[in-house]
Amino acid sequence: MSQDEKSSWCVEVFFDGDCPLCCREINMLRRLDRRERIQFTDIAVEKFDPTAYGKSMVELMDEIHGRLPDGKWIIGVEVFRQLYSAVGLSPLVRLTRLPVISHALDFGYRVFAKHRLRLTGRCTPETCKIG
Repeated sequence: MSQDEKSSWCVEVFFDGDCPLCCREINMLRRLDRRERIQFTDIAVEKFDPTAYGKSMVELMDEIHGRLPDGKWIIGVEVFRQLYSAVGLSPLVRLTRLPVISHALDFGYRVFAKHRLRLTGRCTPETCKIG
């Protein structure tokens, strides 16, 4: 990646393009990203190689991941905070950092992430093990 590419975006999001709920969120963010501050990376495309990023597909599927221009990885709700900040919704992001709201969002996201495949009708014996 060139220096120009690095400086043009604020956050890269690694999303599951096969997830209908995820795609709704990503499509909304694409519409709001008029200044092209987000780099969108679909981990569901055949050519995607998680090892090129030092990650496994399981890691990337278990929880949303993002990467900042300096290479720092972020996960979970913090990814959404960075995405919403990038599209100009910083006042909303500030509210999500309040202690009670922050804890509720973290808890809610963990529950969603754990059950995402089931909620979107994409369970297989390998992805939704009982136990």
